[in-house]
Amino acid sequence: MLFCKECGSRLLPGELVCKKCGRKTGMNETVNKVINEVKKAVTGKDDCIRKAFAVILAGGHILIEDVPGVGKTTLVMAFSKALSLETHRMQFTPDVMPADILGFNMYQKETGRFTYYPGAIMCNMFLADEINRTSPKTQSALLEVMEEGMVTVDGESRRVPDPFVVMATQNPKGSSGTQLLPESQLDRFMICMSMGYPDISDEVEILKGKSTLSEKLVNPILGREQLIRIKKQVEEVKMEDTLYAYIALLTKSTREHAYIDLGLSPRGAIAAVKMAKAWAFLQGRDYVLPEDIVRIFPDVVKHRIVLSTKARVARVTEAGVLEEILAKTRQPASYMKKDEYRV
Repeated sequence: MLFCKECGSRLLPGELVCKKCGRKTGMNETVNKVINEVKKAVTGKDDCIRKAFAVILAGGHILIEDVPGVGKTTLVMAFSKALSLETHRMQFTPDVMPADILGFNMYQKETGRFTYYPGAIMCNMFLADEINRTSPKTQSALLEVMEEGMVTVDGESRRVPDPFVVMATQNPKGSSGTQLLPESQLDRFMICMSMGYPDISDEVEILKGKSTLSEKLVNPILGREQLIRIKKQVEEVKMEDTLYAYIALLTKSTREHAYIDLGLSPRGAIAAVKMAKAWAFLQGRDYVLPEDIVRIFPDVVKHRIVLSTKARVARVTEAGVLEEILAKTRQPASYMKKDEYRV
């Protein structure tokens, strides 16, 4: 259920102008302001910005895989400032220990008790820089907190602040000093995306100094309480049963494809639902269309599947397999013609 920001009147599904006060409701009016602020720091990567914001609104975590120096960290810091989130950054070097992330208990001689000292994870947005450079023991420290929002130290569990997002960067597979993330760790990330190199015109702007380290120019747009309210609106975005079935069919196809050894997990299918709702919300709608699912499905799935030896021999990529699955799976008919969804 959505309401007009001006007069508080209830809005009908798909209604973009309030009938009572005449104000353009624009569900994406505020979120577009956030996106425009982030653009001040990140040049020419509008699609990456929208994907990252959709994950934040969906309550997920983001893995950014790319070569060093393309703006991965800048993207994270820009979002933290635009959303007024407490952000901690940690460089995942081989000597980082789980206690550095989760915190630890230390005995106090004066009181005769143990006192908990919070780790870097106790924040709203945790930036894990080069996550695939640290040991598997340290990586596993993130499993519980990413799934349940809880940190357990010496048998005592503590909840991390709300909202909570992990945005991790990793160097490409095979880079010096890196190791593969286990499937259980990858499955905790809602999407895995790559920013890529800028095109010529955008790189000219960067070279002229209009983007480098310009996250300082980003202004706060939302507070934490406002972000929580918007996330609740995203959860209420409507989705027809036929679209749930569509995601289930796509999920089944990944498990039965000849080129895939490990298909999409139920956690991955749930992530696709949440991401589709958030993507629809960013388009200014309170209902999901089939094209929303098609748009976000590869980003949600490609890091979760494991290709077979047959696929590697045939030089088939994850993107190619998912493109084939989307092409062969029939989309449900769009329900935009229904009166209740007409604008």
